[in-house]
Amino acid sequence: MKVYPEKTAKRRAKHLNVHQSGKSDCGVKSNIKSIPGVMTIRGCAYAGSKGVVWGPIKDMVHISHGPVGCGQYSWGSRRNYYVGTTGIDSFVTLQFTSDFQEKDIVFGGDKKLVKVLDEIQELFPLNHGITIQSECPIGLIGDDIEAVSRSKSKEYGGKTIVPVRCEGFRGVSQSLGHHIANDAVRDWIFDKLDPDGKPKFEPTPYDVAIIGDYNIGGDAWSSRILLEEMGLRVIAQWSGDGSLAELEATPKAKLNILHCYRSMNYISRH
Repeated sequence: MKVYPEKTAKRRAKHLNVHQSGKSDCGVKSNIKSIPGVMTIRGCAYAGSKGVVWGPIKDMVHISHGPVGCGQYSWGSRRNYYVGTTGIDSFVTLQFTSDFQEKDIVFGGDKKLVKVLDEIQELFPLNHGITIQSECPIGLIGDDIEAVSRSKSKEYGGKTIVPVRCEGFRGVSQSLGHHIANDAVRDWIFDKLDPDGKPKFEPTPYDVAIIGDYNIGGDAWSSRILLEEMGLRVIAQWSGDGSLAELEATPKAKLNILHCYRSMNYISRH
């Protein structure tokens, strides 16, 4: 404990102890809420949205909107395998951040967000959509990311741009971030689909969607092989090795096969 500053040492002392023979436990304080912004064994709402649900969608660019630290924390920490060419049609392993500074906190970050969106469109024109993953300062200062999203989507010819209100302080576990991300899919992707439009593919009675599998190390690929050998057609993976087109196609599935209930039960119910 000597290496810690006094204030930190006082807090950390509650979590460190030596187990003694004959005692049922070592008196360590545990099972408490984690603090947003502190790297602990659990994440915040931002981590649940960007790091889990949205991040693996490969053909969309996911902006960590706020200071650089959160984007760095969530960058490349999960083995979400995907098929594609990085920087061309897949962006999972790249980090995009608006890199908030003090002046952005004071004067607002909407203009900076507009600049970031324009740069992404210029540098990565083949992206199929963009999400804006809000970090804590965005909610605290009240930036209108929805207005920016609508304006730039119209400017880019109707491109899908999804604002996600997943500020870390909204939930001190990943779970609320999952829920917020699911609701963003509902509001900004599903609700924008034209119900009278022609389907982009001809549906069959055997269409299924794999929901809540993030292809960690390629496990969704294994599930997909088994399902297809059974005679089913997998039309979407959520969200490991997934794409925007697969999200849009999912309402046409005959069955959702739910792997991670905790993260995707919301959109499956919808």
